[in-house]
Amino acid sequence: MRNFGIVALVLGILGFIYAGDQAKKYEPVPEGLTARESMSYPAGRWEVARYGMAAFAGFGLLMAFFPKGR
Repeated sequence: MRNFGIVALVLGILGFIYAGDQAKKYEPVPEGLTARESMSYPAGRWEVARYGMAAFAGFGLLMAFFPKGR
């Protein structure tokens, strides 16, 4: 599980950087929209992907530190 955690951490960080770069290519999402409403904009979809990658990296960090569920 430790190897999976390290791989998930690296992929999450790389995905976070990539999604952030892609989100900058589109016009920003108007303020005050919910997450569901922002998904109708390309930048909103990339922002949601960015947060998903951050969560995946966090999960990988937990798996790297606590591989056997300590």
